[in-house]
Amino acid sequence: MHVPDGFFNAATSISAGVVAAAGVTVCLRGARRELDDRTAPMAGLVAAFIFAVQMLNFPVAAGTSGHLLGGALAAILVGPYTGVLCMAVVLLVQGVFFADGGLTALGINITIMGVVTVVVGWGIFRLVAGLSRGRVAVAAFLAALVSVPASALAFTLLFWIGGTAPIEVGAVAAAMGGVHVLIGIGEALITAMTVGAVLAVRPDLVYGARGLTKPLVLRGAEGETTTVGGQEPAAAPGMLKPFLLGGVGLTLVLAGVVSFFASSSPDGLEAVAENKGFLGQATDHLVTWGLADYGEVGGIPVGVAGIIGVGLVLLIAGAVAYAARGRDAAKV
Repeated sequence: MHVPDGFFNAATSISAGVVAAAGVTVCLRGARRELDDRTAPMAGLVAAFIFAVQMLNFPVAAGTSGHLLGGALAAILVGPYTGVLCMAVVLLVQGVFFADGGLTALGINITIMGVVTVVVGWGIFRLVAGLSRGRVAVAAFLAALVSVPASALAFTLLFWIGGTAPIEVGAVAAAMGGVHVLIGIGEALITAMTVGAVLAVRPDLVYGARGLTKPLVLRGAEGETTTVGGQEPAAAPGMLKPFLLGGVGLTLVLAGVVSFFASSSPDGLEAVAENKGFLGQATDHLVTWGLADYGEVGGIPVGVAGIIGVGLVLLIAGAVAYAARGRDAAKV
């Protein structure tokens, strides 16, 4: 759903940029309560994983594809404030280095794909988790499912207000909502499976599961240690390294190998824009590097471009997370 340059007028693009900047600023402060020396690397991994999985377009209808947005997943794994930061880094790297999303539309993309998906996804997750007595995977599925069409409808509203082409808002809303419900099903499956996998291995690293899951029992040479409040004890940071390395390895495989098999069909936004007659409003990206279109412009294999992107996102998101972590993080 990456919005290209040219879809929105200057006033709307600037206004959305202000909203996105304000949201990121608030989240930099809020993330202090979610991040420490132990969880900051997890934020970098989550951002890199979302970047990699966003490369894997899957077919959802005849001639149309979709991909993970990732806002709900990020919020559940690392917290809503940190989730917005992860999404902002992913969208920044995609827009600047890969020409995936326009530079003038960066604020639009962060607002609808980052802020909206995180806020809606986290709200649905907390509601369902409470009503379902802590069924985290079910809550994650529904949170992701709702967050995608919510983002699509937010785009429709903004385009109606400040788009560069007249639209029949009801028809576009129906088209965007319909195709993104289908994409949302794929997003929900990916999110539920990913959250479930992390829960099975390291439930203490799932932010949204804190207080909802049974305490984790760590078995070592000195016997068993039960975590308190779903948190990993300070003596166990070394046990985090195998999990992170495994996660990075999986992410590199997705970006470097599985990306070759992604669907080449236009995504939901592009398909609707073409069908409703406003795709022609898109303009060329303002900056084109060799990595643009995930290596196509520079003749770089998509897998190589994906691996480079994973590295960039991992470094930037990790650095942002470490910078944003609480002052007392070193004591955790």
